[in-house]
Amino acid sequence: MNLSTKYLGLDLKNPIIPSAGPLAKEIDNVKLMEDAGAAAVVLWSLFEEQIEHEEFELHHHTTVYSDSYAEATTYFPEAVEYKLGPDAYLEYIKKLKETISIPVIASINGKSQGGWIDYAKQIQEAGADALELNIYRLATDLAKTGTDIDKEYIDIVKAVRAAVQIPIAVKLGPFFSSTAWIADQLDKAGANGLVMFNRFYQPDIDLENLEVVPNVLLSTPMAMRLPLRWIAILYGRINADLSATSGIYSEKDVLKMIMAGAKTTQMLSSLLKYGINHIAEVLTKMKYWMEVNEYESLDQMRGSMSYKNVADPAQFERANYMKILSSYK
Repeated sequence: MNLSTKYLGLDLKNPIIPSAGPLAKEIDNVKLMEDAGAAAVVLWSLFEEQIEHEEFELHHHTTVYSDSYAEATTYFPEAVEYKLGPDAYLEYIKKLKETISIPVIASINGKSQGGWIDYAKQIQEAGADALELNIYRLATDLAKTGTDIDKEYIDIVKAVRAAVQIPIAVKLGPFFSSTAWIADQLDKAGANGLVMFNRFYQPDIDLENLEVVPNVLLSTPMAMRLPLRWIAILYGRINADLSATSGIYSEKDVLKMIMAGAKTTQMLSSLLKYGINHIAEVLTKMKYWMEVNEYESLDQMRGSMSYKNVADPAQFERANYMKILSSYK
């Protein structure tokens, strides 16, 4: 049974990658991930605000409540509470590369070109095998158009691509006027992969204290429907590898994403809920399903249920909407 896949130019033993989050902050946890069968690991994101704070001591950038991110469990703490700042992040990559054999994908969560492009070079020098860009632009400026925002994404990818030689992936959110267009443009700008989709945790309101507060909710299996649709639509139409994230809980979720056209699937919420060894359970069940259904490899099934290969591609579009509404019992 061949579960191997190729993602960002990296040869992986299977398609399961723990995604950016707090679990990877401990080397022992990453070792457990490797032992459980993880093919690679994405480190938690280094935020642009952290880099700015360390270099320029801009305190206000660490307390802006309008920005919150998928792998954040709270808003930015005081500097003295940082467990791992930019310099420690680089050291952690070096130590991790000495400890494990699976690829290490670093992550930067940013909002502008700025100085963190220089930090991408340092991440490369630290030994990271690839870099994931979580570009988050909260469009609060009434004078800024969607076209302006799209251009900022594209310019950032071009700049990072020019700065480093290691593969780069862009972790996209779903909030674009044309997801297909931006995916194509980021591919052309030099992104080796697209991760679909980032979950931008939204702020909540504490009614007792009248404060804006974070409220982290783990993804549910239902969340996988959105990346499933777009990966199926984009498969075979762009060169960038496609990776699925959000709502990946079971072996069936992984298999569906591969059939839609994904090269890899990223897990976090399911590992936080069930433990790191959940990876091994999913892999075991994947092998069993493939054996029963006579699949010898992931390549054999990849894209078989994509937009370009299904009998009725309209099922991925609006034509299925009326049928869904009328089918509920």
